[in-house]
Amino acid sequence: MNKELIVLVSLLIVVFLLYNHTKAQSIKKEKEQFQPLSYEQADEIADSVLALMTLDEKIAYIGGDRSFFLRPIPRLNLSEVYMTDATQGVHIRGKFKDYDLTKYQLEKSTAFPCPLLLAATWNPELTYKYAEAVGEECRQGGIGILLGPGLNSYRHSQCGRNFEYFGEDPFLRARLIEKYVQGVQSTGTVATLKHFLANNTEYFRRKSNSMIDERTLHEIYLPPFKAGIHAGARAVMTSYNLLNGEWCGQSEYVIDTVLRKQLGFKWLVMTDWWSVYDGEKLAKSGQDLEMPFAVALKDAHQLLQDGKVKIEDIDRMVKSILRTYFSMKLHDQKKLPPDDAMYENHELIALQSAREGIVLLKNENAILPLTDNLKNILVTGDYVKKNAMGGGSAEVIGYHQRLMIDELRKEFGDRIFSADNPSLEQIKSADVVLCNVGTLDSEGWDRPFELPEDQENKVRECVNNNPNTIVVVTSGSGVKMTNWNDKAKAIIYAWYVGQNGNTALAEILSGKTNPSGKLPITIEKDFKDSPGFGYLPEGETLYKKWNDKVEKGRPVYDVRYTEGIFSGYRWYEKNNIEPLYPFGYGLSYTEFEYSDLRVSKDQFHEQDVILVSFTIKNIGKKKGSEIAQLYIQDPECTVPRPVKELKGFRKVDLIPGENTTVEMALQKQDFSFWNPKTKDWFIEKGRFNIFVGSSSKDIKLKKSIELQ
Repeated sequence: MNKELIVLVSLLIVVFLLYNHTKAQSIKKEKEQFQPLSYEQADEIADSVLALMTLDEKIAYIGGDRSFFLRPIPRLNLSEVYMTDATQGVHIRGKFKDYDLTKYQLEKSTAFPCPLLLAATWNPELTYKYAEAVGEECRQGGIGILLGPGLNSYRHSQCGRNFEYFGEDPFLRARLIEKYVQGVQSTGTVATLKHFLANNTEYFRRKSNSMIDERTLHEIYLPPFKAGIHAGARAVMTSYNLLNGEWCGQSEYVIDTVLRKQLGFKWLVMTDWWSVYDGEKLAKSGQDLEMPFAVALKDAHQLLQDGKVKIEDIDRMVKSILRTYFSMKLHDQKKLPPDDAMYENHELIALQSAREGIVLLKNENAILPLTDNLKNILVTGDYVKKNAMGGGSAEVIGYHQRLMIDELRKEFGDRIFSADNPSLEQIKSADVVLCNVGTLDSEGWDRPFELPEDQENKVRECVNNNPNTIVVVTSGSGVKMTNWNDKAKAIIYAWYVGQNGNTALAEILSGKTNPSGKLPITIEKDFKDSPGFGYLPEGETLYKKWNDKVEKGRPVYDVRYTEGIFSGYRWYEKNNIEPLYPFGYGLSYTEFEYSDLRVSKDQFHEQDVILVSFTIKNIGKKKGSEIAQLYIQDPECTVPRPVKELKGFRKVDLIPGENTTVEMALQKQDFSFWNPKTKDWFIEKGRFNIFVGSSSKDIKLKKSIELQ
């Protein structure tokens, strides 16, 4: 190559790098400059605009437009605002019914690992980055409102939308949700907390009536919403189900009493799509916006004329929408420019999420990581040559899809051979069998705890004929593993890993990445052990695929939350039911030692905290991460309380021989329970036990304190 050409190529490279740097700095600057308006500032602007609106404009504004829009009013310079799903990335619709949405669609969006995998990382900082990336892609598409995060509780393993949520424990969900909200809204995108309230089944969801007492609501189902609200979330979506006899989207108790008065939410409340039926109740409930358009509110003019609804009700709804609109500067939102570097960074975040969220459940005789002497590795299973993912509004296809078989071949070379339906001889002769099983969970229906029959038969055939079978589970929820758990040499819970998470899976199998994920759920031995067992109406069975027409003709059915506050691991511990794998559980390729538990004192500091500290040491031979968990027990109380409750966690990275001191702060509310009589949190004086361990079952350290 001559000198002139070398100089020219060098100049082009410099120009390219400067261009990308300038573009990245521009995007960074725009993000750094974004600050939402305060409630007072936005409220003042909303007042001035409201005063200019005609009655027809007001009534039009409280119903959605073209299924996914806030309605524009050009006369008042109110622009349309597009909304999109979901929590695990930007759902690209293209067309919806007769509406062409291509103006707001990205050419591509990153398929991140599902939120339940993200919860298994127990990493709030990573959750922020994940959510920030989702928000950035919204901004690139000109999307103003993200219809997420989803934060309903994992009450039982059969719920079709468990993959969209953050597990069973209210404290863990709250700590992750607050970071998710902050991450999304740092980009100028509105985060929408959904689905409010107690929407924990997809079985004819519009006809399910969640029967829950007040204490259970406040201790189990409300903390994540409260955390999201305190983090600044600008929108809440109500749910399809009824709560104690009234549909949530038109319930004055749910919206005005609980959400607005008790939790202090001041911004936009919207219905889920086609989820309300009574315009009068809706207008008086504290609800603001009916989606996808006015159905219950289609006769709003008549309701006003008949005196059933007041103009003050309509004004309140309109003003709440406007207040949110101006607070997040949706009237002046600019698209972020196309940016390949941004997508590359998002892929790295997705990959790191998978690395930290995949859970190693079993590793008998340390068969993992796979060693070089294993030359014949058979790979089989339904999701080896295609990626499993959750369906419905949360589905994100992604790009640069990395299949399990391809990533395994990159990692292990020609030692890998695959067979869709391996013969008995192939199974027996393999040094190791990697058997993949899983489920395709979705919005709209629940699915059985048991694996599909063909997958169950395949995994049993593998474990029965090769003692070195490693099972990889790809699912958005817990599955029944009891019939083959003891025979499998190792089990990896991979969840839905997103577009490039199979790279992380291959790294974990080879040992390049040391697994550190911990279960954000309890996996039971049998569904009959679950606190949610028996939720189906007597004599009925699960259905598959969307069933909206059948749903319309069905009566309302009750789902009685008889377990009360004893959900998740609280249920199994209270009833002495041994789960297959407990909440907070997950193995590593190294070992950790806990010691030196200290509590600052029995009284609260001026900052209303009690400090707890302890030491963790990596006593193994590999670098690894440990998630230490802190639980509180109130052994003597005037009301029933769980055996233990998660109230702190911390993730630490340690090289062999290294130790670190972990410190956590406990608040007064961490020791409290909800008192329905006083409508407030209450703390009883006396003895409390503080537990520290590596899971809800594996407690390493214990200390008692007396609160005066």
